[in-house]
Amino acid sequence: MSSEQILATYHIETPFPLEQAAETLAGEQSTGTFLRIPGETDELREQFRAKVVKITPLDSSTTPGLPGVRIPKGAPVPLLFNRAELQIAFPLASVGTSLSTVTATVTGNLFELSEFSGLRLLDLELPLAFANKYPGPQFGIPGTRKLSNVYDRPLVGTIIKPSVGLSPEQTAVMVSQLAEAGIDVIKDDELMANPPHSPFEKRVEAIMRVINENAERTGKKVMYCFNISDDIDSMMRNHDTVVQAGGTCVMVSINSMGLPAVAHLRKSCALPIHGHRNGWGMLTRSPHLGIAFPAYQKLWRLAGVDHLHVNGLQNKFWEPDDSVVKSIEACLAPHLGQQAIVPVISSGQWGGQAVETYRRTRSIDVMYLAGGGVMAHPGGPAAGITSIRQAWEAAVQGISIEEYSHTHIELRQSIEKFDKGPILRVME
Repeated sequence: MSSEQILATYHIETPFPLEQAAETLAGEQSTGTFLRIPGETDELREQFRAKVVKITPLDSSTTPGLPGVRIPKGAPVPLLFNRAELQIAFPLASVGTSLSTVTATVTGNLFELSEFSGLRLLDLELPLAFANKYPGPQFGIPGTRKLSNVYDRPLVGTIIKPSVGLSPEQTAVMVSQLAEAGIDVIKDDELMANPPHSPFEKRVEAIMRVINENAERTGKKVMYCFNISDDIDSMMRNHDTVVQAGGTCVMVSINSMGLPAVAHLRKSCALPIHGHRNGWGMLTRSPHLGIAFPAYQKLWRLAGVDHLHVNGLQNKFWEPDDSVVKSIEACLAPHLGQQAIVPVISSGQWGGQAVETYRRTRSIDVMYLAGGGVMAHPGGPAAGITSIRQAWEAAVQGISIEEYSHTHIELRQSIEKFDKGPILRVME
C-alpha cells in the first residue's frame, strides 16, 4: 500500500451495479457531493477523491439486509441484492493523521447511503504516519507481565460482582480474599465507576490498602484494573489517584470515552490501559452493518490501549467462536511496528474453554477472566483459580481436561460444576 493513502476494506450489499455503488461510496466519503459544484476541479478530484481499488463479487440475496434501500430505476424482477468485498483508498492528504478524522472518513455517512442494503468495515491499512503521531501501547504484553510478575502462562483474573451495590469496604473484603487465593488480575465492572455508594477515591484507597498489605506479605501484587471512565478532567484525576495509591492498571470504557479521550490519557498515563469494549455489540452484531474487530482494534491500539476485550470461546453472548479467535489473533498481530496488546478473554469462562482456546490460537499471552468460574467453584476462589491454571497446563501439554483432571482435583471439581455441554446458537 502507498504510504500516502488509507486502504479500507468493506463488505457491501446493494441492488445497484457494484461499480456504480462503489463509486458512490468513494465520492460520498471524499468530495462528498452527487453533482459537480464550483471549485471542484479535475485537479482537486484527482488529488483528494477516494478511489475504488478492487471489487470482488460474492453472492447475492433476494432480500435486503437493511431497511431503507433505494431501488434503481428499471431494476429487474426479481430484484437481486449483490454482495462484494470492496477496497477503497483514501488519500492521506485529505484525511491527515487524526484518529477522529480517519474514523469519520472510513465510517461516517457511508452507513446512511440508500444505495446500500448492507455495508460493513472489515479492515484498515493505515500509513506509518499514524504510528509517528500516536505512540500506541505503552506496556503491551511484556509490561503487563512485568507489573503482574506472571510469566509463561495466561494471567488469570476475575471481575468484581455484583457489578453495583458494594461499598468500598465490602469490595476490599472481596479483593482481600481473592488476593489471598493467589489471583493475578481483578477488574472493576464497567458499571462501577464513581457512584454515590462507592466513591472512586474511597474505593481505590480501600482496595489498594489490602492489595499492598498482601503484596508485602506474599511478594505478589495483584493487578487491579480500576475503572477511571468519566469526563476527561475527572478521568485524569482518577488516573492520578490510582498511581498515588500504588495501583498498576487503569480501565476505560473505550466506546463511551472515545478515541480522543483515550489518546489524551495515553500521553501522560503511567499505567497499562485496560480497554473495555462494552457497547461493542451495537457496532458489530449485524452482519450487514458496522465494523469488524480487525479494523476496530487497530484504531484503539494506536490510541494507546494495552489490553482489549475479545469475548471468549463458548461465551454467554452471541458471538461465534470463529469471530473470537480472529479477535485474539488480531490483538497479537503486528501493526505499524508497535507492540501487540493483551487479548482479554471473558464472558462465561471457566477452565473448560482453555484447551480449545489454546489449540486455535497457540498463545498463552492472554488475560483470562472468569467470574463464576472462580467465585462459584465448589472449593472456593483459590480452587477456582487453580482449576483454570490446571486447565491451561493441560492445554499447553496437549492433554484433554478430562484426562488431566484425574490427577488434579480442583479441575475435576470444576468440570463437575460447570461443564454443561456446548452452547448452541442459531446462525445465519
